Amino acid sequence: MHQLDYHVVVPATEIPDTRNRFESFAEFWPFYVGAHRSKACRTFHYLGAIGAISAVVCAVMTASWWCLALAPVVGYACAWLGHFGFERNHPATFEYPLYSLRAEFKMFALGVFGRMPAEVRRHCDSN
Repeated sequence: MHQLDYHVVVPATEIPDTRNRFESFAEFWPFYVGAHRSKACRTFHYLGAIGAISAVVCAVMTASWWCLALAPVVGYACAWLGHFGFERNHPATFEYPLYSLRAEFKMFALGVFGRMPAEVRRHCDSN
């Protein structure tokens, strides 16, 4: 890490980019799981995913663009409520948008099949 002094101008190429901390989704996944230890937080994520998917289905069935625009609003609102209200952390959405979206769907699938609690234990109980 570079220690920056406000008197020194550092070229942007020398400032560490924390967004590139994970080189693969496999490296990102344990971090994501650790940010979703709370069952309540995960439940809000699941509700948001269901709401977002429902909005997309609504948009396709009715050819209504406002339904499509509603999808990310519903999905993110629920997820963020879970993070701020229960997990007491901030979502990784802005730092890792593509990995976060992929992880959201993986967590949803594992949750649907009842496998997410075991995934949380596997990645978080040893810490």
